[in-house]
Amino acid sequence: MSYVSAGKEYTRDGRYLGTRITADGRDGHRVEPGRYRLVVSRACPWASRAVIVRRLLGLERALPMAVAGPVHDEHSWTFDLDPGGRDPVLGIERLEEAYLARDPGYDRGITVPAIVDVPTGKVVTNDFAQITIDMAVEWKAYHRPGAPVLYPPELRPHIDAVNEVVYKDVNNAVYEAGFAGTQRAYAAAYARLFERLDWLSVRLERSRYLVGDTITEADVRLFTTLVRFDAVYHGHFKCNRHKLTELPVLWAYARDLFQTPGFGDTVDFDHMKRHYYLVHTDINPTGIVPTPVRSPAGRAPLRCPLPLPPLSGRPPPRR
Repeated sequence: MSYVSAGKEYTRDGRYLGTRITADGRDGHRVEPGRYRLVVSRACPWASRAVIVRRLLGLERALPMAVAGPVHDEHSWTFDLDPGGRDPVLGIERLEEAYLARDPGYDRGITVPAIVDVPTGKVVTNDFAQITIDMAVEWKAYHRPGAPVLYPPELRPHIDAVNEVVYKDVNNAVYEAGFAGTQRAYAAAYARLFERLDWLSVRLERSRYLVGDTITEADVRLFTTLVRFDAVYHGHFKCNRHKLTELPVLWAYARDLFQTPGFGDTVDFDHMKRHYYLVHTDINPTGIVPTPVRSPAGRAPLRCPLPLPPLSGRPPPRR
């Protein structure tokens, strides 16, 4: 599939279905456990945010999840991981069917994550940035006991500010580099990316988490790019000044999050690599998928001058 336009910069299509599912139903869709189905792919960093937040907040029963396969065609995501190639709840082969059920003339991206209204079979929203915020705020009545507060009111301006620069200079910049159609566009995205990674390294030398002293939405958004960095972005997208393993502060931070339940246990490196290396045929026309890369399992010392509270998770592997 073609993602690179020669002579042009890459621009993400930001036309999402912005309908929200809220506690009071003010946008036409009320939070109701079991009514909706979250459709994701473990290959996709935008969808992985929703997978992590759902797990952290304990919304597994309230918001059931469908997992699409890692490789798609021009009609986008399919349910080839399910018996018969159909989602057992929605009864569809392709996520496209749920988009067209909402709007037969739909002409935008068939993207994940998407939340589908099960009774009607229609996509409610694919606004990935708002989906996780609403899980944290609007679905609060169904959070597990002791769930983290991922979007605390007093920190929202700070979280929003960090999210904005991380989206522009990290989450999306890797795509702007990888799908650049000119040397100039690639160089600009590459420079912005590594300048921001250096900025993040300085920030995380002074703090265990990006905003405040606990995990927030900001950490989830950064993690999904970092965990794909060496497996995909360093080589496939030519973001190769350094590997993540060569950036000590960010490597320690990623490893710390990886062993936190909800992060590493939702990651699938096989799905990641098969998606990027098989779908982006204009970048990788041979379809060769790299062999496994080093996973950020195990804890490295954090470069933080403050005392670090214990964080449960996987023990480091024996050396």
